[in-house]
Amino acid sequence: MKQLISIFNLSVLFCGISCFVVMSPRQNIYVKDAFFSSIQEAEWKTFKEDVHVSYYSDKLNGRKTASGEIFDNTLYTAAHKTLKFGTQLKVTNKSNGKSVIVVVNDRGPFVKGRELDLTKKAFLELTNSTSRGSLKVTIEIEQN
Repeated sequence: MKQLISIFNLSVLFCGISCFVVMSPRQNIYVKDAFFSSIQEAEWKTFKEDVHVSYYSDKLNGRKTASGEIFDNTLYTAAHKTLKFGTQLKVTNKSNGKSVIVVVNDRGPFVKGRELDLTKKAFLELTNSTSRGSLKVTIEIEQN
């Protein structure tokens, strides 16, 4: 069963308990056993500032993440070393102010000095180019 939550319209269609689909203007995101509140209702607390994030290689598509989900580089997910799976993060590019909301569903990155690995989809929302493999960002965590 699935629940459909429109992030920007605040409309909710409940059809079950254990999983749902989040609709954003650009992409449907499927996440197992997690609940997302709307962006308008979310309260964000600064988690870390001026940290580096990178993005996943396409060769990881179809592999299992540490949470057991199948990795998809076209969704809005991220890897973090310690945050709980299902944690919502707001990642903001320091140079242009663009933000994206991602969900932690994997462990990593395993490169010194990097705080998050983002999917390519999320990374491209923050910058229009993958020519640079990392960005300096501010990470905020949703407060329940």
